[in-house]
Amino acid sequence: MERALTLAACAEAEGEVPVGAVLVREGEVLAEAWNRPIAGHDPTAHAEILALRRAGQAVANYRLPPGCTLYVTLEPCPMCAGAMVHARLGRLVFGAFDPRTGAAGSVFDIAANTRLNHRVEVCGGVLAEVCGQRLKGFFQARRVQAKGTPGEM
Repeated sequence: MERALTLAACAEAEGEVPVGAVLVREGEVLAEAWNRPIAGHDPTAHAEILALRRAGQAVANYRLPPGCTLYVTLEPCPMCAGAMVHARLGRLVFGAFDPRTGAAGSVFDIAANTRLNHRVEVCGGVLAEVCGQRLKGFFQARRVQAKGTPGEM
């Protein structure tokens, strides 16, 4: 999760929502990424999706091999959780819960939905305070920036 937080800082430095993701198999990093939808003009360029794409390229298969774990700083949205199911991800570990669009237990539970052909083991709340503070700080700074500095014209 520490590495995912470092990647989230990369996203923030680029003006993206600070979310980072690291996909690991048996202690080896297969792929890592951070949010890039603004830079890539791509609504699907979430950290999780980019990490899954890179991992798929690394293993030459759209389905991940057994034993893969994805560490991400924020609970995945429905799109990302769905991609994890399709990729046959074994385990998801996330930091901050997302009470608005979380799809790994908060609002939806796509990762564990028994109607789907695969379920992802989920462990949420790892370094939740640190992950959540990074996101809160980012959005607070955005709101201040949007208001402008007093006295500006």
